[in-house]
Amino acid sequence: MWQAGLAALLLSGCQPARQADPITDNTNPDTAGMAAAAQHESRQVADAALGKQAEILAHGDLARNGLDEVLVVNPFASPMGTSSSSKDSGSVFITRAAILQKGNGKWTELLRCDEHLKNQNGYLGGAPASRITGWRLDFRTDTKQGLELKFTPAESEAGEERSGMGAPGGQTVVVRWNARTKSYQSLDSTHEKFLSEAPTLETPQSILK
Repeated sequence: MWQAGLAALLLSGCQPARQADPITDNTNPDTAGMAAAAQHESRQVADAALGKQAEILAHGDLARNGLDEVLVVNPFASPMGTSSSSKDSGSVFITRAAILQKGNGKWTELLRCDEHLKNQNGYLGGAPASRITGWRLDFRTDTKQGLELKFTPAESEAGEERSGMGAPGGQTVVVRWNARTKSYQSLDSTHEKFLSEAPTLETPQSILK
């Protein structure tokens, strides 16, 4: 179920995020105080979205739309026994992820990755229809279009084949911000056209938008 406002922000016991704290001008009390408040708020949002074990991978104007966003994940050790990420780009194995955006004083969840990939309008086009228990997430925040995410079923990393209605193991779904629809959407194989969402998993997911 989507949570439009993430009202449950009155949480305590914040934990530090994995990414390094941004550099701030500690000689300016106002600047340092605002940065600390922003970090605290982001931590609360992460906890509300994915629980106390959530980790913040990226924070800022990720969509290049002037609004504050956070990329939050629940990580796990990869099938190869490793896990890594960095502040601006990297790779991490996850069970869940979410992108949340702040607008008009409220946080809204724009993208959710759990057993499926979906946004506010439905399931992402081109994504596996079968349930995925773990993903490899490759992400970059420094692209011309802003944040770019690549979701690959983690089973393929261990050389396992998946069964069901989804695409073959190893399928990677590339996701970016679509300024026209104001949503995170998947891209076609050329990485130039956005794919529309499917309201249900049985609906064809190949209509270009």
